Amino acid sequence: MRSRWLLALIATAVAIVAVGVYGLATAPGAVMTSPSPRPGASGETTGKAPLTLTFEPTSEPTSEPTPTAGPELTTSRYFAAWQSGDLSAMNGLVADPPADFAERHRRFDAELRVSSLSLNPGELRRQGEETAEVPFQGVREVTGLGRWTFSSVLRLGLRAGAWKVLWTPETLHPSLKDGGSLRLRETQVRRPTTLTREGLPFPRDSRAGDYLTGLGGTAVLLSLEEASSGRVLLTSLPPPATGTGTRTTISRSVQAAAARALDGLGQPAAIVAVDVETRQVRAVADTLGAKQAFNGLYPPGSTFKVVTAAALLRTGLTPESPVACPAAYTIPNARSFTDADGADHGTVTLTTAFALSCNTTFVQHAYERLRDDRLRAEAADRFGFREKPGLSSCRIRPSADLNELGSDAIGQNSAQASPLCMAEVAAAVASGVWKPAIMTAEPPADSPPPVPLDDGVAAGLRTMMSAVVTQGTAAQAGLPPDTAGKTGTAEVGGAKSHAWFIGYRGPLAFAVFVQNGGAGGAVAAPIAARFLKAL
Repeated sequence: MRSRWLLALIATAVAIVAVGVYGLATAPGAVMTSPSPRPGASGETTGKAPLTLTFEPTSEPTSEPTPTAGPELTTSRYFAAWQSGDLSAMNGLVADPPADFAERHRRFDAELRVSSLSLNPGELRRQGEETAEVPFQGVREVTGLGRWTFSSVLRLGLRAGAWKVLWTPETLHPSLKDGGSLRLRETQVRRPTTLTREGLPFPRDSRAGDYLTGLGGTAVLLSLEEASSGRVLLTSLPPPATGTGTRTTISRSVQAAAARALDGLGQPAAIVAVDVETRQVRAVADTLGAKQAFNGLYPPGSTFKVVTAAALLRTGLTPESPVACPAAYTIPNARSFTDADGADHGTVTLTTAFALSCNTTFVQHAYERLRDDRLRAEAADRFGFREKPGLSSCRIRPSADLNELGSDAIGQNSAQASPLCMAEVAAAVASGVWKPAIMTAEPPADSPPPVPLDDGVAAGLRTMMSAVVTQGTAAQAGLPPDTAGKTGTAEVGGAKSHAWFIGYRGPLAFAVFVQNGGAGGAVAAPIAARFLKAL
């Protein structure tokens, strides 16, 4: 009986041990492993290896939250999205983005013609536990302007446990701070193909468009600027100060002075200026149209007395010769001529008669000294009044009778000239040589040859033309010192007289013509004064 109880107790103990081993083998963290089998002589295993139990530590559940990602991650994601144009991703990284966040970016790029963007973030700076900022450099490519560099700051803050971008308009560009704005401004600038002799564009409203092509070329100057202050942030290159277009003989300053002298004038008019030595045209301002400053034929009136006086000086008269200046003079067996002022000035010098523009004096002495075609020959042979190649037009016919001779002597009847022709006359007096005007570096091959004036004739004409300005019909016109010239009032049948003034000063000779303008001394000479004072 005792032996049967002892066997039962042993069986129970074995069962408890077996259960305990199973529990250990299946407990959490327990790993069952088998050692490598022991090979026999043939390399095969000799039997089952005993089971070995090992234990690995297991992590216990924790109640602490996962740490929040730092501002660096938000920064890198935002810059990557911005540079790739992913506005939706950018919006998701912004704390309280405005409703038009994406539209603002699109409008900014569209209005400023931004075609690409590159960003270069700087080092992140913590401002505290919940704020940070990243300065950055940016380069935008603007169509028509090129690279536009800028600097700004990306600010970040901790919101509801996550780092967000604290976006404001100046994040796009500092100029947008406090309601600022940027704009592109387009300005039309001149880029002509025809330039002045200095290589510069012609002045605006030059009044020379009939004579030269390519004056109106333009280009667009593009600038990016702050709307409120007008401060220019970026601009396209302006046209060069000097260009590679075709250069002319026109001087920009002289052309500008001539054009502005005609401003506000109600009648068609022209001013032509030539260089005294070279005869290159330095200015042509014309509101007559159809190149009439060069090609038009108008009675020159008393400006033609320069030619008549030259012929009289060649016959032996001098500037000091006494001559009569009556109110009226009748050519024997022909018509009577009068002076504009209706006054009898008695006996005066030829210079005074010229300065007062005495018609009667010049008609009388033309009758007495310049018959037999001498006046026409003087005009044609020494002052270009003939058919000839060149820029200017002027002419005079042989006088059919004494009446025509008297009229021709004072610039009426068949005597006709363009403003350029009369500028050539003034230049001949200034230099002592008549030469045709040119708009090239050298005279053309078929250009008429220069014609020297006699030294005494040229000197006498200079004395007489100076007197016109100092004591004659142009004395009240306000002409600057050292100006010499001659007024002209040319009668026109059924219309108001043409107003003329021709002259020279310094290196320039010029002619001013106002169609149906009235008296030369009252109208044309003051215009000449404005022109000369503006040089």
